[in-house]
Amino acid sequence: QVQLVESGGGSVQAGGSLRLSCAASGDTTSTYCMGWFRQAPGKEREGVAVIGSSGRTTYADSVKGRFTISQDNAKNTLYLQMNSLKPEDTAMYYCAANSFIYRMGGYCVTNKNEYNNWGQGTQVTVSS
Repeated sequence: QVQLVESGGGSVQAGGSLRLSCAASGDTTSTYCMGWFRQAPGKEREGVAVIGSSGRTTYADSVKGRFTISQDNAKNTLYLQMNSLKPEDTAMYYCAANSFIYRMGGYCVTNKNEYNNWGQGTQVTVSS
């Protein structure tokens, strides 16, 4: 099992930036993919950005060019740099880890069903 704790959420105006962090502990060596997901009130949880152990990244179309996912393996920490934030980015953001599905080449997907470890979430609110 992998324990995940998010931080860095908050309230910003449209056009602003935030950086989310996710500290991982436990059996992190068995993790194939890590990612950020978000859920707005009344909506399904959706994938935002994911990264494999090789560093290969995948982004949702809605955040391409604005968000950057990265990881510091020495610190067991995952990051999400969010720039040019929009009101539609408002949501609870969750960190997740996949430790049970491996794809050839270390390719990771934004399908939430492929992630079996979840953090508690951090709220991001963007005002217009």
